[in-house]
Amino acid sequence: MKGSILGNIARCCLFLRVAATFTLVATTFQAAAGQSAVASAHPLATDAGIEILQKGGNAFDAAIAVTAVIAVVQPYSSGIGGGGFWLLHVANDKRDVMIDGRERAPLAATRDMYLDDAGKVVPGASVNGPLSAGIPGVPAAIDHLARNYGRLPLTETMSAAIKYAREGFITDEHYQRMASIREIPLNASKDAARIFLVDNKAPEPGTRIVQTELAHTLELIATRGANGFYKGETADKLLRSMEANGGIWQQRDFDEYRVIERQPIVGEYRGMKIISAPPPSSGGIAMVQMFNMLSGFDFESMSEISRIHLLTEVMRRAYRDRAEYLGDSDYVDVPVERLLSSEHAKEMAATITLDEATPSEALPAVMVDNNKAMDTTHFSIIDKFGNRVSATLSINYPFGSCFVAEGTGVLLNDEMDDFSAKPGAPNVYGLVGAEANAIAPGKRMLSSMSPTFLETEDRLAVVGTPGGSRIITMVMLAALDFYLGNTADSMVNKDRFHHQYLPDQLFHEPNTLSDSVLTTLFEMGHEVKGLDGTYGDMHVLVEHKQTGKIDAASDKRGVGKARVMQ
Repeated sequence: MKGSILGNIARCCLFLRVAATFTLVATTFQAAAGQSAVASAHPLATDAGIEILQKGGNAFDAAIAVTAVIAVVQPYSSGIGGGGFWLLHVANDKRDVMIDGRERAPLAATRDMYLDDAGKVVPGASVNGPLSAGIPGVPAAIDHLARNYGRLPLTETMSAAIKYAREGFITDEHYQRMASIREIPLNASKDAARIFLVDNKAPEPGTRIVQTELAHTLELIATRGANGFYKGETADKLLRSMEANGGIWQQRDFDEYRVIERQPIVGEYRGMKIISAPPPSSGGIAMVQMFNMLSGFDFESMSEISRIHLLTEVMRRAYRDRAEYLGDSDYVDVPVERLLSSEHAKEMAATITLDEATPSEALPAVMVDNNKAMDTTHFSIIDKFGNRVSATLSINYPFGSCFVAEGTGVLLNDEMDDFSAKPGAPNVYGLVGAEANAIAPGKRMLSSMSPTFLETEDRLAVVGTPGGSRIITMVMLAALDFYLGNTADSMVNKDRFHHQYLPDQLFHEPNTLSDSVLTTLFEMGHEVKGLDGTYGDMHVLVEHKQTGKIDAASDKRGVGKARVMQ
């Protein structure tokens, strides 16, 4: 039953990983009482976060350090030219808040900017090149974190990133694989090819990547804050380069960009509190919806096959609502209260049959165009003061737009593809959307990024992952694992399966489902598709309230590192 599902897209942009292609250095640690912890997608980023904590910084200072270093050493996953969500727990105020540093559509963007004269989506138009880039939010978010939550200056928290940009970092097998996937569009940008490739090819592992111009850009941000990016020298270079290469950015886009503090989505599942990202993320709503539906069933007493079937059905329904209703709540009326209500959950649960799959086409339709046309990162931090950060950042596809603005070293995102270029037409991740996520000037595109806090009577967790459209179900499965009492290591390394309404297929990692389970699922009416490799790169911290002990784990599928300290 295993086969090709989304071709190269499924194998690369959703963070799929074939274990044999690189050396796994993911680690797991158990901390003593009173320790802080950082778990991120790269050892250099984790170490930078720990160093800031050792210097007296708090979790928010460490988050700046990790954000900046990841932007340098994993340019395929996030960067200064991208955006993200930073979910914070501020211990002094006993308050949770999400810092929305998501990209915005340029003010010159139009509803149909990626359609041809026949009204069809132009392949690649929203994925490659300057026109695919939204206005970055990371520089503004870094500045906001430092001014409002941090204890140390940006010159301190960004010093490691500046060093790695100026002196270089050493590539690994995963860098080579991501770069090889995007060789053609990277070569379309002179500066991108010069920086990230060697002789126009993906570099061999062990190659040193030096980013002198990016180091200068980071220095300007470190000394001037957000104004070091959105005004002056960097802004001028960005705008000139964009104009010369078909982009539509203007100074007004920079002047009007604002970080937004949003109230997280909060839910509950049998005593477990779920705190997650609100719109323009779809993660919090979809995940709470899934747990609300599960509440109507005796999940823990079910057989393995019944659990998998039920989880597939709740995934299917939550993603159907995602397609129909979710978008930037500053631009469209997202019916959050109704979507999260127990009444809505009961209505959806009532349509689930426990011995038979529900075809997605049998659910209320979301208009779909049959003429079809990833990369992200996550880190988790807990400090000795009780502050917590769960942050998921992205430039979308590996290496984003593959365009570097001349003289800046800034690799730009291709997050415009996260809009519904045409309602019902799938994006690069196979997700469909309706008018709620249509392109509009200044609007923030819908995201699946799901930085999350979990809390029970005796434990709390900081969790998140990259993985495109599969982020939500990965975090949901990890949350369920946490609820069942399992460790951070279990949560990050749990076998994964996924359903997203359309395409109507149940995807699963290799060896996740036994032959007998696969046979039964098929007989129940599920179309099951095995993946060629694994996906996700989860980083989790679990704190035991009574002892202060922390379990910190990084996904074995990635090359990240979890580290703890007193």
